[in-house]
Amino acid sequence: MDFNRLRLERALETLGAVLEQRGLRFELVAIGGSSLLLLGLISRPTGDLDILALVEGGRYVRADPLPADLTEAVGDVGAALGLGNDWLNPGPTALLDLGLPAGFEQRVETRRYNGLVLHLASRFDQICFKLYGAVDQSLRSKHADDLRRLDPASDELFAAARWTRTHDPSEPFGRLLVMTLVGLGVENADAAL
Repeated sequence: MDFNRLRLERALETLGAVLEQRGLRFELVAIGGSSLLLLGLISRPTGDLDILALVEGGRYVRADPLPADLTEAVGDVGAALGLGNDWLNPGPTALLDLGLPAGFEQRVETRRYNGLVLHLASRFDQICFKLYGAVDQSLRSKHADDLRRLDPASDELFAAARWTRTHDPSEPFGRLLVMTLVGLGVENADAAL
């Protein structure tokens, strides 16, 4: 089931209300298309909300698996709103393993939905993640389309490229990174290496 911004906000408000009613509180960090939708940076529908991390004691921790109480509430909201059980996706949590862009935590935008606090990755951090995804999945991917919609300047792309290299320093990835930057219209793309 695809989300537009209104449907996604309704799902989050409902989830927050369910959590509060059950005496639960969760703090999550979101990235990807749905978080861009919530920030008003894109308008395309998205399939799920990508969860990067849980916030516990002020620290970002892996979100996979999601806590059982949260999974149950997500399933209940999904059933009630016709979204299915997997509308909250902890798949991107592996990005924590090799580190986030420097200053990530200070740039998030925070939204509160009763028992749910949601931190949304900033535009710059999304550029980093979307470039990483575009290199991995090609210039025809949704990641590349989102990246184009974000309209990053060359210096933002170079900074994002440096971050992507912390996740994959291999020579093949480097070649694909340069090809992707060229495809995005970046001059002197070799400087990203």
